[in-house]
Amino acid sequence: MRGTTQQSGTGFRIMTECRVLVVEDEIFVATEIGYVVEELGHQAAGIAGDAASAFGFADGCDVALVDLNLRDGPTGPLIGRTLAEQFGVTVLFMTANPSQLGDGVPGTLGVIGKPVQDEELRQALAFAVATRRRLPAVPPDRMRLFAPSNVNRASGSHQIAGSTAGRHEVVSQS
Repeated sequence: MRGTTQQSGTGFRIMTECRVLVVEDEIFVATEIGYVVEELGHQAAGIAGDAASAFGFADGCDVALVDLNLRDGPTGPLIGRTLAEQFGVTVLFMTANPSQLGDGVPGTLGVIGKPVQDEELRQALAFAVATRRRLPAVPPDRMRLFAPSNVNRASGSHQIAGSTAGRHEVVSQS
């Protein structure tokens, strides 16, 4: 993963930049998400409104924020699964229709329902980045995780460890 480094309060140097792909067909929503991504010090890898565009931007991306219903139909779940499994991207769905995902999409992190306020988007993106880096993280309250379901939201006493394929397991901190 590329990025700049910054000294953390614990003395560890951490990377602060990720390449984030926004998969959203509503340009005003996508642009606002892109601004928040960059405001947090990450790089917007691109805005994709359909599957072909998403896969075109996928190489080298670290995180993707994916809507479900796009220009080419309800392709978001397929896009998310493909990004996770074939490109090693950590995928978070953002949609007004989270129930369309049922029990979740294999290899992806979770879903947060729209509308999403900027602060909640910041928290969700920070959680996705931390998960990718195997750092302790607490998801926003409205985020539904696909796996695992037993993250301690209140204390942050668990860490979600993510593989490059986007699969996750809870690891207890000692």
